[in-house]
Amino acid sequence: MTLEHYIDGARVPSISGATFTSVEPATNEAYLTVSAGRAEDVDAAVTAARKAFSDGPWPRLPGEERAVTLRRIADAIEARDERLAALECRDTGLPITQARGQARRAAQNFRFFADVVTTLSEDVYRVGSAQLNYVLRKPAGVAGLITPWNTPFMLETWKLAPALAAGCPVVLKPAEWSPLSAGLLPDIMEEAGLPPGVFNLVHGIGEEAGAALVAHPDVPVISFTGESATGQAIMRNAAGTLKTLSMELGGKSPLIVFDDADLERALDAAVFGVFSLNGERCTASSRVLVHASIYAEFTERLAARAAQVRVGAPSDPGTELGALIHPEHYARVTDYVRLGVEEGARLAAGGARPPHLPHGNFLAATVFADVTPDMRIFQEEIFGPVVCVTPFGSETEAIELANATRYGLAAYLWTNDLRRAHRMAQAIETGMLWVNSQNVRDLRTPFGGVKASGLGREGGRHSIDVYTVSPIVHLATEDLPVPRFGAG
Repeated sequence: MTLEHYIDGARVPSISGATFTSVEPATNEAYLTVSAGRAEDVDAAVTAARKAFSDGPWPRLPGEERAVTLRRIADAIEARDERLAALECRDTGLPITQARGQARRAAQNFRFFADVVTTLSEDVYRVGSAQLNYVLRKPAGVAGLITPWNTPFMLETWKLAPALAAGCPVVLKPAEWSPLSAGLLPDIMEEAGLPPGVFNLVHGIGEEAGAALVAHPDVPVISFTGESATGQAIMRNAAGTLKTLSMELGGKSPLIVFDDADLERALDAAVFGVFSLNGERCTASSRVLVHASIYAEFTERLAARAAQVRVGAPSDPGTELGALIHPEHYARVTDYVRLGVEEGARLAAGGARPPHLPHGNFLAATVFADVTPDMRIFQEEIFGPVVCVTPFGSETEAIELANATRYGLAAYLWTNDLRRAHRMAQAIETGMLWVNSQNVRDLRTPFGGVKASGLGREGGRHSIDVYTVSPIVHLATEDLPVPRFGAG
């Protein structure tokens, strides 16, 4: 089987004929050949999208009519729910129960943004009786969407839905490590009646296809989710054409537990927050900061829970932690485990391949205790099932520890002191803070980070802002004075 590009309504191979191979995380066996897009393939996709923007109906449809198509896309996704979950499970190593949730959320993204675009209002400013000023919201043009490998289909729809809702034709470049489920999108878009050229898909390596998409002069908007180093490269590459950028990058998110918290629920959140989705999530609570008075007890209980996390075949409904995405990533994560031991952290749980899984990218849920801020495992994003636990003695120290990395994507706070919660919310350098909650999102709210965790915000109207421009019209309703230069 060869997965091809989708350009201007047709499935096509790479112009060069180049391909690459995808491997199954649970076995590391090659099972899929994928067309490897290069600059010429990206150019063909952008040309089709540009034509759909300049000549096609999609950008000119009323929001209500675009919403009808978006809802049909959601229906088509739901009709493939089990198929999508199976593809994601095989392609990413996610446990099947968690992959099913991703497919449902993908459909929800399209329904949500269908509602957003039908209820969107534009601003009007009246200046007495002399002038009426109103904003025109227009699609920005061709949108380049570059998506990550960890929850690929859901995150593809997280970008596709608002871009299409805004009226932008798109070129999607999926992650090369998990391309499989994106191959269903052409059928879904055709079934929903999306006009040719509005949705285009180019597979390929980031340094080739992704870089060509970012550099293309006819792509004014780039939305990217991935690691911070790649985000920096995209900023440099996009500078020549001054593109609009929305980038959700890496994280090293703290989960802070005070001694007045509901410890049982905080423990549940700590375990779920770093070991769900195989720990391969940007908002993972990978640093657990615990008040000194409860540190020993909480760390012991966290390690005991981690030891009971069920590691197994992704297709097994009983599995809680599956296979990491790729041998290269598996080597990177296990190198961090080795580094943590060398740095002097105490390995309290996991740290090795489970003996019953001799093949594939499997790692037991891993807990490091007594981690200090100068350790690399405290500072650097591991992006796997590895958590670092650090004690603190005061609210001030908790804030200092929470802010002691270059990242600022998410944070989680467990306390029953309402005033403390508000103080911490003001002081923690983060784009998102959950208080006494795990990562439960309202799609209307802004999503994004600060510092090295990204720029811009997506979610609800914030997503529509990424893909639109807002010129202002100043209309005189009276004869306003005009200075008469040169009239003598």
